[in-house]
Amino acid sequence: MNLLALTPDGSSKHCCSGLTKAVAPACFLLVLTVLLAMIGGSGARAEAVPAAAPQLVAYDMRVAGDEIRTRVVIEFEQKPEFSFHLLASPHRMVVDLPETLFGIDDDVARSRGLLSDIRFGLMAPGRSRIVFSAIGPMKPEMAKVIENGAGGGFRMVFDLVAISNTEFDTLMHEQQWSGSTPRSGKSGRLAKSEPEAKKRFTVAIDPGHGGIDAGARGRNGLQEKDLTLEISQTLKGILADYADIRVVMTREDDRFVSLAERVRIARQYEADLFVSIHADSIRLRGVRGASVYTLSDKASDKMAQQLAASENRSDLIAGLSLEDEPDGVADILIDLTRRETHLFSAGMARSVVDSFEGNIKLINNPIRSAGFRVLRAHDVPSVLVELGYLSNVEDEKLLRDPKWREKTAVLLASAIDSFRRKTRSVNN
Repeated sequence: MNLLALTPDGSSKHCCSGLTKAVAPACFLLVLTVLLAMIGGSGARAEAVPAAAPQLVAYDMRVAGDEIRTRVVIEFEQKPEFSFHLLASPHRMVVDLPETLFGIDDDVARSRGLLSDIRFGLMAPGRSRIVFSAIGPMKPEMAKVIENGAGGGFRMVFDLVAISNTEFDTLMHEQQWSGSTPRSGKSGRLAKSEPEAKKRFTVAIDPGHGGIDAGARGRNGLQEKDLTLEISQTLKGILADYADIRVVMTREDDRFVSLAERVRIARQYEADLFVSIHADSIRLRGVRGASVYTLSDKASDKMAQQLAASENRSDLIAGLSLEDEPDGVADILIDLTRRETHLFSAGMARSVVDSFEGNIKLINNPIRSAGFRVLRAHDVPSVLVELGYLSNVEDEKLLRDPKWREKTAVLLASAIDSFRRKTRSVNN
């Protein structure tokens, strides 16, 4: 059990550490008995103590989800009244409660998904607090208490979702929390960090794989994770010469980044476009050439379906489980909630093919679609670019060539700029 005494500056100390929820109340009764005995032994005059109101008891917690959406469920014996607010540096959500007895085990109150740390304990007489620290900007999309029904008790449920820096800053500035309901401040519209007309076009470049997840390996030893990082860095350097384009990288070195974290990064920086770079391997070694994929709930063909299944295993390779996702999270994969975003993704795919055509070999039907988890940001146009296949000797030879890589990065930059100009003209 993780009982903490929280101080105003966020530090904490353990109380009755290691007890199970079944014996936690006994710990407090024992301490109270000892204190009363000490008072009696010192000759202090005994006085009648009024009966205290039943203490709020939190006896269990469940955390599930990923870096885009995380659900927290806390079980209480009585109905809890609560309020909450956001804090920055680091990003946190603070939940205030009446004085609460926490009988929650350490192994369930642990970091997962959006949450990097969970702390709870007594703040002051009559007041307890739970602090959820996050890996980036987030907000509670849902915060409510639900009666358990026949089982008895109540559960407090929070659905936390990743948001952009701008939205978080706006919520911080305007937040006026009342119980479990957030109210906007002066306006329901979110403030923009820059005037919309002057905001630079932001592209999130995603070098596929990394770290423990090496991706595909060519017949002559070339690793996909190294290739994608090098080409992505080259592309970033080329785009630096475009005055109206800002680049965000999902990884800058050889490290593992989960699929959900890649999506969260794009949303945090309000990316106008997400481009994931890959060079996979397939069983048909005669197949070669570049292709571009968008998200869909049904694969365009069997090869696209197999490729998506392979890419979606990246998290499993690193030992992450997809079984902890809360209800509804898996549906985000195919929830194309904004038709406009889907159309823009298709437009970017066409821009890439138009730029490559006549310059780089393309496979037959180069624009395809499937359920790629890395493309699931519902508000960011997203494409996955397959530069070629490491399973093909000729493709691997080209992918090793520095001049070919430079040429390909230049063509990708041109496609991104073309997409930027088209979308800006549509929005204006």
